[in-house]
Amino acid sequence: MGDIALAVIGGTGVYKLADLQDVESHELSTRYGRPSGPVRIGRLLGQRVAFLARHGEGHSVAPHQINYRANLAALQDIGATRVLALNTVGGIGDDFGPRVLACPDQLIDYTWGRVSTLCEEPGTEVLHVDFGDPYTQSLRLKVIAAAKATGKALVARGCYGATQGPRLETRAEVARLRRDGCDLVGMTGMPEAGLARELGLEYACLAIVANWAAGCG
Repeated sequence: MGDIALAVIGGTGVYKLADLQDVESHELSTRYGRPSGPVRIGRLLGQRVAFLARHGEGHSVAPHQINYRANLAALQDIGATRVLALNTVGGIGDDFGPRVLACPDQLIDYTWGRVSTLCEEPGTEVLHVDFGDPYTQSLRLKVIAAAKATGKALVARGCYGATQGPRLETRAEVARLRRDGCDLVGMTGMPEAGLARELGLEYACLAIVANWAAGCG
């Protein structure tokens, strides 16, 4: 399908890329099943860019029901090697209030019961990937540089706490997240980041703070 400069995964409220031109829509199937929706490929600023809505069109797939493996495999199958994840989150840290953009550098996984590895089927090679730094630093630096070049304020750090959802967190849960060092809370950061690492994809997160988490702000 041609060279894909970047694949973007859209989160809550981001179901398309408004400036994507000459768009082609592809219904794909992968070795892990079908992704959340069609993969749309077009041109953005002269580059071929792919887009996939994580929750499906119309926000029809809950965080714990997303086929994260199929989503990432579909992007890899079309030739993408770099994935920018857009995540709508709640703010916990003092610098992460509503409407803040952040590019986190760490995460903590509080999810459970999700397929979190490629190593599920019998006979599959077990992968022990290095996940000390869960986001690809070179791609993070590109995101940070792009924000600077376009005059967008961006917090270039932060720890993302991935919770199970789909309900929001209690005040006590958010207090625990804060004690653990989380600056942001969302429901889709894992297992997506871990699976991207297993697949060998470059992966970074652009977090969009929609509101303060419970008890914060």
